[in-house]
Amino acid sequence: MRIACLQFNPQLGNMAHNLKRAETILARASPVGLDLLILPEMAFSGYNFKSLQDISFHLEPTAAGPSTSWARSIARRLKCHVIVGYPEYCAHSPSAPQGSMSRYNSAVLVSPQGNVLANYRKSFLFTTDETWAEEGPGFYVGDIPGGLGKMSMGICMDLNPKKFLAPFEKYEFAQHVLDTGSDLILMPMAWLTLQPPASIIEDAQVPDADTLAYWIQRLQPVMDNGPTGVSEETIFVTCNRIGIEGNAVYAGTSAIVGITKGNVKVYGCLGRGTEDLLVRDVPGAKFGGMDIGRSR
Repeated sequence: MRIACLQFNPQLGNMAHNLKRAETILARASPVGLDLLILPEMAFSGYNFKSLQDISFHLEPTAAGPSTSWARSIARRLKCHVIVGYPEYCAHSPSAPQGSMSRYNSAVLVSPQGNVLANYRKSFLFTTDETWAEEGPGFYVGDIPGGLGKMSMGICMDLNPKKFLAPFEKYEFAQHVLDTGSDLILMPMAWLTLQPPASIIEDAQVPDADTLAYWIQRLQPVMDNGPTGVSEETIFVTCNRIGIEGNAVYAGTSAIVGITKGNVKVYGCLGRGTEDLLVRDVPGAKFGGMDIGRSR
């Protein structure tokens, strides 16, 4: 199975620039034979909006806005599944008060034929999300057609303890992965770094090791009780963004990781400040684990 993460630096509120930037990175990489392409959380709107008023112009109708249109076009062109995060608005039923709507931090999954397969709404909200979004109904699980396996999808904060108030050892998302027997864990992110802003320039090519270690730590139940053979690895894929938005500094470090009981294998990882397409082959029905390196 060939997976790609498109890590880049979206500019807040600049949809046209962000769409063009993603296209440029894809064109430079010229990937072939992809099964799955994943982009960051709120990839084309930017993330760090301060209020509902700030983000209202950038909300997109459920699986029908410019982010989904882009995903459908790229999915057909590359003949692969595509996941992209976006800010969603959803009109209520006709019986609801006129003009009322719900808003979510969401991610859409599109098939190689350009069909929308799933629309996941972030369950655990970060403080930035809480200024405009509602909680989704729960973590997603579903089979990806084409023999790619069962997928659990979350978005960024879903990997943390809920509201940072739940016990660390509760591992809500990881337990969901175990309970559903998922083969793939897919997470668009806009994850912050604890490192100083200068580090994303001075050490742009270097992954944020603390961030990557934390992500893996949050999947501890999968490491403790997951599959035992490399042919049955649980594949964790996270596509983060880079850059700075106001006081938000993002960690980059998009990664593709294989997890078996007692073992973790990092198939590939990008730097904390690099715009690039990470492409890796991982064990699965189509490829069996050959490491092809980064696509350019």
